[in-house]
Order: sequence, then C-alpha cells, then structure tokens
Amino acid sequence: MRLTKGTDIALRIAMRLAVLEGQSPTTREVAAAVDVPYTHAAKVVSRLQHLGVVSARRGAGGGLSLTTAGRTGSLGQLVRDLEGAGDVVGCEDDPPCPLRAACRLRGALRTAQEAFFQALDPLSIQDLVAPPTGPVLLALSARPAD
Repeated sequence: MRLTKGTDIALRIAMRLAVLEGQSPTTREVAAAVDVPYTHAAKVVSRLQHLGVVSARRGAGGGLSLTTAGRTGSLGQLVRDLEGAGDVVGCEDDPPCPLRAACRLRGALRTAQEAFFQALDPLSIQDLVAPPTGPVLLALSARPAD
C-alpha cells in the first residue's frame, strides 16, 4: 500500500513539530524544513488542524504546534483519517471493473489494508521521533520556501 502525498507530508510535518517543543514555527518554516512546497504544506496543516493534531495561531507570536492528541494519538487512526475510507483498488472507477460482482480480490485487499493500519495503531508521532530520527529532524535546516 502506498500513502498519498498528502499523508506523507502530514506525517513529516507532525514529526517535525514533535521535536520542536516550546517552539512555534510558521507553516512556511516547516514546509522549508521538510522540503515540501508551501502551498501543499498549508493545505496539509489546515487538515491536521481540523483533525485536532496541530494547533495554529496567527499573528505576532503565532505559529504551529503539535497538540497532545497529535503527539500521543494512534498513528494508525491518523493515517486512516488522512487516507480516507477508499479501497486500495478502484473497483468502482469509471469504467468500473467487470469482475466487481464476483471478485474476491477486493475483500482480500481490504483485509490487507486494515492489517496495515492495525500495525500502525500502537504507534504515535512521539514514537516516530525517538532517536535516531528526532536528532535528524532537529538538524534539518530550513531552506528558502517557494
């Protein structure tokens, strides 16, 4: 299973924020540090804020921070929320698969997808930033954003 680009960016942003305790970087600064376009990061931050993972404050002294739920919540649930409820394959795409009425693959793939999420369930963003990852995230220097 391959995660969407949005989920990939969301996880990188959450991980970066997890190691910046006491700091509140801007979306532009985080985007530059994790090497993603600002426009993509802004959309992802909005989604993470809606999910209660990130807190964002505007104006002087504002910035982004990871919420307690974002730091300690289930990684599996976060990925489920970010990825949505779609199937791994597009059985109902246009045109729909001619095997969809009698296919066993769809059910097998759904089972595999849920096993993937269940493997992530016991983990949190906090777990992901344990050494050696955390120090690498801290060492990332912000490059000029686009």
